[in-house]
Amino acid sequence: MITTHVYIGASLDGFIARRDGSFGWLMKFADQAAVDSYAEFIAGIDVIVIGRGTYETVLGFSDWPYSLPTVVLSQSISEVPSRLEGKVSISKLSPRSLLADLSASGYRSAYIDGGQVIQSFLAEDLIDELIIARVPVLIGEGISLFGQLKGDVEFEHARTATFANGLVRSYYKRLRQNNNGQ
Repeated sequence: MITTHVYIGASLDGFIARRDGSFGWLMKFADQAAVDSYAEFIAGIDVIVIGRGTYETVLGFSDWPYSLPTVVLSQSISEVPSRLEGKVSISKLSPRSLLADLSASGYRSAYIDGGQVIQSFLAEDLIDELIIARVPVLIGEGISLFGQLKGDVEFEHARTATFANGLVRSYYKRLRQNNNGQ
């Protein structure tokens, strides 16, 4: 079965972006160590899963930022711009069904990105690894990294690295399996 991995930055108060989706406060910490860490992470990934919000944000970038096949989970988007054909697909599947579909297609490791998508995968206990970079900034409000859950989703701390710019990156592995043995 495919494994799922979150790699994300958050403010000290747990937000991944401001309410309007902006994250300039986070970009101040995108130094060479962060670039190297992301490159090491993405080398072990073969498909990216994002939500509509993240998709709409990255569409505004001058270049498409992902070199891997990207699936956008959305109930409202039905097609992609021609410049992204072959790079991006749209899915209306649930997280569990999407993972089964990706696994059947031969994918082995998925990068799960975007606040609501991460929350939906966590709600179904479908995240295998969390890599969270906390930056020393409080933004007060915004898009929360975590949402409400029906029950505990337990992780084991693997390691933490600190950086000269104040960023603290922690690595967690899922501690227990869900009821379906996944």
